[in-house]
Amino acid sequence: MLFLSAIKTPLGIMRMGATDEGICLFDFEYRKSIDTIMKRIELHAGCSFTEGEHPHFEILKEQIHEYFLGTRKDFNIPLYFAGSQFQINVWKILQNIPYGETRSYKKQSILLGNEKAIRAVAGANGENGIAIIVPCHRVIGENGSLTGYGGGLQRKQWLLDHERKHSGKTDQMNLF
Repeated sequence: MLFLSAIKTPLGIMRMGATDEGICLFDFEYRKSIDTIMKRIELHAGCSFTEGEHPHFEILKEQIHEYFLGTRKDFNIPLYFAGSQFQINVWKILQNIPYGETRSYKKQSILLGNEKAIRAVAGANGENGIAIIVPCHRVIGENGSLTGYGGGLQRKQWLLDHERKHSGKTDQMNLF
């Protein structure tokens, strides 16, 4: 079964989705593609979302609260990825970007073994339905520009500033 609930955060209301395997959705309620992402998750899981509580939500609420306080830098909550193998590979590599740092789409492509897959990587980033925990907000243009973010560029900038502030790093970005 897929369970669905919501949580209020400093960046607005976010939808939470969980299966027994883990969190499958944590995204901004008013994101344009939220319905498409939810349908993809339902298709992969073979069932529909049902409003309700799940034990994973309590862990998520605790960890995301700590994140917004600036005391949590890494998440250790089970995740359930619903997507193509390529998407899953992109989402997993996103989890390797350190808190308070950024990486370019090109660097992500190189790490996946195909430097020319920049647009495909950007597309998979855009399909990520587990915001903040799978930190697609840490991926920027090679020139340092804030390109695309499902939650909006203001939220992306807020998240990067929040992490920079709590990481002790003062540089604008750290592409590696």
